[in-house]
Amino acid sequence: MPEAGDEGQNTRITRALLEVSRQLERSKIAEYVTLLNTPGRLIYLNFLAGIARGVGFAVGASVLAALLIYFLQRSFVVNLPIIGGFIAQIVEIVLQQLRAR
Repeated sequence: MPEAGDEGQNTRITRALLEVSRQLERSKIAEYVTLLNTPGRLIYLNFLAGIARGVGFAVGASVLAALLIYFLQRSFVVNLPIIGGFIAQIVEIVLQQLRAR
């Protein structure tokens, strides 16, 4: 015969099992297991995810490269006299070395 304390323990166990069941339903574990059991769909979804990552990387890298080139062009236009004078000195030194030979 069940004792009075057993009913309370059974109720707690039942509530705990119901809570675990609700959490598993929220985590969509059944859908994940179904996905794992269909390798063709899993491959297809991973392929699409890879394409999306690749396109995102390409677009992001292009935007960053364009911004970098834009700012470099702007900074060279502003600093061109300083850099131009420096490059002219280097060219002059190289020409002197070539004449000396």
